[in-house]
Amino acid sequence: MKLTKFRVTNFRSIEDSTWIDCNDITNIIGVNEAGKSNALLALWKLRPARGGEINLLEDLPRNKYASLKDSCDNLKFIEAYFELDEELCDKFSKLSKHAPEEFSSVHITRKYNSRYTYHFDNEKEPPKLPSKKFNEPIKAFLGKISSDSELECIPKIQNILEQLSQLAETEELLSYSHTPDLIQGINDLTEYESALADSNLYTPFTELLEILNSIYDQLNIPPISETDIPNLIINELPTFVYYSNYGNLDSEIYLPNVISDLDRTDISGVAATKARTLKILFDFIKLSPREILNLGMDSNNLHDQDQITEFGKKKAERQVLLDSASADLTQKFRDWWKQGDYTFDLTADGNFFKIWVSDSIRKEKISLEHRSTGLQWFLSFYLTFLVETRDSLKGSILLLDEAGLSLHPLAQKDLIAFFKNLSKENQIIHTTHSPFLVDTENIDNVKLAYVDPDGHTVLSNDLRANSTPKMKTSIYAVHAALGLNVSDVLLHGCQPVIVEGPSDQYYLYAIKNFLIANSKIHPKKELVFMPAGGIKGVSSLASIISTDGELPYVVLDSDKSGNDFKNKLINDLYKDESSKVISLSDITKSENSEIEDIIPFNCLSKAIDKLFNSIDDFDFEDSIYDANTPLITQIETTAKDNDILLPRGYKVTLAKSAKDKILKLKKDHEYISIWTDLFKKIIK
Repeated sequence: MKLTKFRVTNFRSIEDSTWIDCNDITNIIGVNEAGKSNALLALWKLRPARGGEINLLEDLPRNKYASLKDSCDNLKFIEAYFELDEELCDKFSKLSKHAPEEFSSVHITRKYNSRYTYHFDNEKEPPKLPSKKFNEPIKAFLGKISSDSELECIPKIQNILEQLSQLAETEELLSYSHTPDLIQGINDLTEYESALADSNLYTPFTELLEILNSIYDQLNIPPISETDIPNLIINELPTFVYYSNYGNLDSEIYLPNVISDLDRTDISGVAATKARTLKILFDFIKLSPREILNLGMDSNNLHDQDQITEFGKKKAERQVLLDSASADLTQKFRDWWKQGDYTFDLTADGNFFKIWVSDSIRKEKISLEHRSTGLQWFLSFYLTFLVETRDSLKGSILLLDEAGLSLHPLAQKDLIAFFKNLSKENQIIHTTHSPFLVDTENIDNVKLAYVDPDGHTVLSNDLRANSTPKMKTSIYAVHAALGLNVSDVLLHGCQPVIVEGPSDQYYLYAIKNFLIANSKIHPKKELVFMPAGGIKGVSSLASIISTDGELPYVVLDSDKSGNDFKNKLINDLYKDESSKVISLSDITKSENSEIEDIIPFNCLSKAIDKLFNSIDDFDFEDSIYDANTPLITQIETTAKDNDILLPRGYKVTLAKSAKDKILKLKKDHEYISIWTDLFKKIIK
């Protein structure tokens, strides 16, 4: 099952988070004290893998505690939508007689009384049949019974059929609720089948039974709520694992203390986290701390030769296991950590277990504690997920609170790569206020956390600036993460290109990847498309990121506002570099062109039709679309003509839907020449 969106209400600082879309990796970004952690904690308590008990004193909003504490049994605090895979849909279908597609999406809610509610979005209404389809064959059979029949069973059969007929006469439609009476009547009638074997009524009687059984089979599809599915669906939910402390390893580990801590149940916080990390380390080595300690004992206390020989074998095995674990850890770690070519050496000496580190530059072994805090953190973090996600937490949804803040910016970028690999098996939701922990090529993963004027935490899928001061502060951090951070650009030697907004960024990243994949362009530097948050932000952003007097390229829509602003730029800031201000009409040779007009319509059609799903039998392409008219103009005119309020941020929604479709286009697609011309203008 995959989490697709969630909403938190009446939980700690969150009155209503709003609905937040989730991907394989979801990044909630916001300033400190914005309430990001509370969103993760609420999700954790939906179905925690461990811990996560509901605590009214801690979890109820403090300002509502008095009014809610005695009446919160039916108060929900977390709800979420999950997408079920095909295998699970088929399983539920077989158990319930409902079609597999009815189980494709489920809405789960948890309340403060720990109880769950659920609803399958695509559940169809149980079938109903007109009662006449039931009553007519009964009356037809009754009409065939002769009044002078001598068969003793005839009056009893008539009585049963008349009762069934009355059932049908009281209801215009028959449904699942009538099936108990129906099956009872069928069973009663079946008892007389043999008595009619030699009668002229046998054939019509068996035909009637066949009809009644067919009707029963059609109606005998209970609502999902009356099947075993409610008991099964909660067990099928992925568990949630919350991490806030990552338990950095020490370089010198005193084994007697480790043995004691691993046996204790009364430790918590950082100590418990460190104990967990140590357990994982020794699981990785495949030796327990006690085994390592015992094998490090002084062999001088042994006098029997057989004992000495056996002890020597075990000690040699310990060394082999330590060497093997060292080599395995070194190789696996190199695949993820790109900041150095590190070699790990795990050793045991008496009561101590030690971790030594060397690299290609400093070949001498240095204890882990004397290496960077970032390396210590990443090693501990890596071990935790290497072991836990492949074992007990496989398939769990990982909630990572402020992961990797102690890492250097380049190392934080490596952590993004680590997340991508980890997300193949585990969905990840992580919080941060660091711009370097956001994947700039997948900005649809980014969600915003901010505090509203009433002091409540709000989450948002919308990354555009808002009039709320608190939101503006968080937006700054978001925009920095998306590429507006000067040091990020300079650090990586990227070529920045300014665009108006996130939708432009989506499209151009997808087009860039398509062109590179098909060898149409060969940029020497990584192209980073930076949204300015609207036309008004372009000048300021261009000034900020210019280096050595060199201004970045700018790509603008050629609508009225875009054209006006282009003239302003080339007459002011860009007066000496006017060729760097590119209007889409320069490429398309058509007036009023916007970014959507250089995107194949088939990449956008489904998302556009969803905007107008309230109109019956509406197909935008057949009814409205004109390739010679700006697409956005057509969409907004159609919405106005039909009194449809387009959702806020619909352009970004269109861009998200097109991203993957662009990458799947044929190599000789008609738009390639336009795309190539555009990118040749902005590539240095």
